[in-house]
Formats: sequence, structure tokens, C-alpha cells
Amino acid sequence: MNFSFWRWPSLFLLLLAPAVATCTQPAAHPVEPSGQVAEDSLDSHLGKGYEALKEEKYETAEKEFRAALALDATLAMRARFPLAVALLQQNKFADARREFEAVRRDTGDQPSIWYYLGRLDLEERNYKSAVANLNKASVRPPFPDTAFYLGIAYLKLGSNADAEKWLKEAVRLNPEDSRAEYQLATLYRKEGRQQEASEAFQKSKQNMADSDRRSQLKRECGQELDRGTTNEADRACEQLNNANDADMLTALGILYGQHGQLEKALPPLQRAAELAPKQPQMQYNLAFTYYQLHRFQEAREPLAQAVERWPDLFPLNALYGAVLWNLGEVSPAYQTLHRAHSLNSQDAGTTALLYQSTLAMAQHSEEAHAEAEALRYLQESAVLAPAEPAPHERMAGLYRRMGKTDLAAEEDREAAELAKSPQR
Repeated sequence: MNFSFWRWPSLFLLLLAPAVATCTQPAAHPVEPSGQVAEDSLDSHLGKGYEALKEEKYETAEKEFRAALALDATLAMRARFPLAVALLQQNKFADARREFEAVRRDTGDQPSIWYYLGRLDLEERNYKSAVANLNKASVRPPFPDTAFYLGIAYLKLGSNADAEKWLKEAVRLNPEDSRAEYQLATLYRKEGRQQEASEAFQKSKQNMADSDRRSQLKRECGQELDRGTTNEADRACEQLNNANDADMLTALGILYGQHGQLEKALPPLQRAAELAPKQPQMQYNLAFTYYQLHRFQEAREPLAQAVERWPDLFPLNALYGAVLWNLGEVSPAYQTLHRAHSLNSQDAGTTALLYQSTLAMAQHSEEAHAEAEALRYLQESAVLAPAEPAPHERMAGLYRRMGKTDLAAEEDREAAELAKSPQR
């Protein structure tokens, strides 16, 4: 089974993580195809909305989340929250605020909501409100840059002492971010603290240079791996091996993985997952590497926790279903693949594996003499693979054992037609 990406855009994760992290695991889907149309439609809109956010297609995300809310208006964190984020990204500030406020009414006060309301206040130059909202968010910061924006709000308000306090906190939390150092330098210069201003400007400049250097290191590592020069590649790539930098470690693991060096990819990805346990892409990257190495039991652990925390992310569900299938856990694999398929019915690999799992579930039901249940699984498999004769052949045999000869004959005819079809 092919999984087409390694790492999701950080913006998507930054925006989406607080929303999906608070969701409860959805109930298992019913087996009957006729009973799951509405739920599949809802899941499909949610899945497409998250994919659009990931790809920074905010108009599409808005459309999909509105469609989901039209089906179920109670989805505050699963649909209304990411809708508000999509609106904010389109500079539709009044609409975004209205949706964030609606989420707050439905779910209560949450740091992620205060954060975004504070960001909106900054955009609208309502600095007193920005300070109030971002202070509430800072009690349990939902994002690493909460302190930075609180510092900016105080700076705009003219409260220099508080601005300095929070901008220094932003530097402490992310020493490599040049923005906070630059704003500190601006503050120091405004207060006539020329030496401190000069030092902060220099640090900001150095941070920007370091960021450019990291980008250069990634390019050099990739270029040497492309050339296949092992010693040169090892020397270039080793410079990315920073044991305390999850982003650099992830970049290193991705580069090794993309060049087929999976064993080398594992150590940096393992360390990155340790450093950032609450970021789903880190767990996915590690699990995907284990999956490619056929180390399915080791792939299961990071995925099980990630799927529970982020139940609406298609890539996690698709990979977890494939892992469970390869471990021989047919029923859990079926449920997980069903969930993944409902989130993205266009993914051919997931559809094919779900088809195999429905046939296996039908076999188990037949062995347990649960004929009606077996028929439902076979009917589902026929929908998943409409060109395949196998489900109809098995339904024909099942109907014969049940004494329903007319239905058996009908399925025999359908199977025979499909077997002759050139579309197979």
C-alpha cells in the first residue's frame, strides 16, 4: 500500500491540532451500506476540509466545513473551529470572530480560542482586548508563539515593561525565532537602550542567518543523496543531526527515507517523535518508516495513540488500518479502514485494502453461521469493487445454502458478466 507523503505543512498542524485533539473517538460505522450515507457524507466533508487546510486552500476548506455543519451543527471543534481558522486565513475577520465566539459558547473557554480571538484583536488594532485574550491563552499556551503575540499586544498598547517580559519569554521558548529578538531590539532602541538594542538586532540577524543555513544544509544533504555519494552524503547530512531539534531531525529522516535509506531514517525520526509527542506528523513519519520496513508491531504503538488523539486525519487512519491488516487483526483493521475510506473515498490504496478486509469479515461471519451479516459484508465489498466478480460468486453460494435459489442465480449471472468484462 502506498502512502504519498511524509510530512504535513506545519501551518496545517498548528491550526488544526487544538481542534481535533479535543474530539472523542467516533463510534464504529455500521456495516449496512444503506445506513451509512449521511455519516459518510459528513466524514467526507470533514476529511476534505482538513485536506484543504493542509494544502492551504482556505476557500475550499470553508466550503467543506460549512457543508459538514449543515449536516450536523453541533460539531463545534471538529468543524466550526477549523472553519473559523479558514476564515481567518482569508482575512474574513468578522466572520472568523463570529465562528470562534460560537465555538466558545458551545465548548466553554479554551486557550486555543482565546489565542485566536487575541490574534483577531491584533489584526483589528483592539490592543486592550488582545492583551486580555492572549493573557488568558498564556495560562496554558496552545501554541509556541502565544508569548510573542502577547508581547506584541503590550508593545502596541505602550506597556513596554510587559512587552519586554513576554518578548523575552518568546525568545526563551524559541531561541531560533528572529521575530521576537527584532521586536525586543525595536523596544530597546525606542527606550534609548542602545547597547541592548544593538545586541538584540545582532541576535535577530544571526537567527535569520542560522535559518538560512539550515535550509542550505537540507539542500546539500538532498543533493548528495541524489548523487549517491555515500561518504559525502553522510558528511553533509550529519550536520542536520541535532539531537534537540525536532524539525532538523525530521528533515534528516525524511531525506533518508525519500532516498530509500530507511534504517538511517529511523534514529532521527524516533528522536523527533520523542521531542514532539503531540505533533501527529512526527508520529506518522516514524510509523510510516516502520511500516516500510515491515516492522508492523513497532508501527502500531505511535499510530494507536495518534489516531485516538486525531480521529479525523485520513493519513493516520489509512496507515493504521494497513498496519492492523498486516498484523492479522482483521476486525480492527476493517473498522479503521472504513473510517479512513469515509474521510477520503478517492484513495485507491485504502479502498483496495478495505475491500480485502470486507471479504475477510464476510468469511468470519460465514464460519460463525451469521449468514445475514456475511451478506452485508459481501454487499459492501461489491460496492467497493464493482468490477470484481468474487463478491457476487460468494453471495451466490451463500444464497444457495440459505435456500434462496432465485437470488443465487441472479448473483451467478452478475459474476459471469463481470468475469467477461474487459474493465477488470
